[in-house]
Amino acid sequence: MAVVPSNEEDVKLLARLMRAEAEGDGKLGMLMVGNTGVNRVRGNCIDFKDIRSIRNMVFQSPGGFEATQKGYFYQRARQRDIDLARRVIRGERFHPATNTLWFFMPEGDCPATWFDQPNVGRYKSHCFFAPTRADCPSVY
Repeated sequence: MAVVPSNEEDVKLLARLMRAEAEGDGKLGMLMVGNTGVNRVRGNCIDFKDIRSIRNMVFQSPGGFEATQKGYFYQRARQRDIDLARRVIRGERFHPATNTLWFFMPEGDCPATWFDQPNVGRYKSHCFFAPTRADCPSVY
């Protein structure tokens, strides 16, 4: 059962985003990016109020994803990436991205906060940041 509304095009869109943002970090890194995206749809908080669909989340501006500005994002979704996207849409969560709304790839160490949100961990090249339960209860 999906935790966010989705159709087949949404699944493929999320799969393309996950690949474009984190393919270098492997399947788990891609799943964590997917968690962050799904949390933005679920959240309705902070910078993500009224983001009610995967399409709105992927193309949010300002505040969206850099990958949507690069050609690699626009390549057809691969089946293995679609399968990963389905997992996060069904609600699978992966630490440290369990409750995250942000991630980025720093050149060095992860900062303690980003957009005033605490760092909750790093996986390979990406740092993940989650709101507090008080700031965004719907991602918990």
